Amino acid sequence: MAASGQRSLVPRPLPGWFVLLFRICRCNNMTLHTQIAQYPLMDCVPDDRLGTFLSRIQSPALLDVAQRWNKARGMKRMPSWTDLSLSAPLSDTERTWAFAYDPKTGDLTGILAGRRYGQWVDENFYGGPLKDIHTPDNYEEARRLLTKLVTTPLAFRSSGRLFMADRHIVTGERIALPVAEDGRTADAILGASDYVPPPTLGSLKLIYENVEWYAI
Repeated sequence: MAASGQRSLVPRPLPGWFVLLFRICRCNNMTLHTQIAQYPLMDCVPDDRLGTFLSRIQSPALLDVAQRWNKARGMKRMPSWTDLSLSAPLSDTERTWAFAYDPKTGDLTGILAGRRYGQWVDENFYGGPLKDIHTPDNYEEARRLLTKLVTTPLAFRSSGRLFMADRHIVTGERIALPVAEDGRTADAILGASDYVPPPTLGSLKLIYENVEWYAI
């Protein structure tokens, strides 16, 4: 025991909140304030502030998509397609794309391809399963990310290299947000990608750099 008037030199255990505060998220590269145990299947714990997600978006076109999604949902967790079409219709669909998700089977099917995305797919995209839309090299990672987004649900952002067309690296920004008919259980994904189109349309290899997740 320390003498009267002297401080004890025995180290005290750190409180739980202090330990959690300094656990670092690999994909967001930022300090966490959320219990990691809540997201056991995640690569990291998502940031729980949608405002942070909006502030991180650099492309004005993608920010417009995200703000309209946020406006359309109102007090609900997620908007439905009806909400988006009535209260906050997208002003620019050139960069957007979307997939429907079947919670019973886990299947993802194409339902929307803007002009830029549409250059890489054919008429079989609409209603076609994801595994038929993407090549085997692109399918597994796309399925994993889209399924994670829609089942958690989460908001997604990535930046830097988006894909490689033949040997041309295309950089830019992409976002994706869940959509729910009932406002609670996600059954679709609205995405948007902004980039300078490559000079040629060749074989496509998707790339996911600087991935960020945000709880909604």
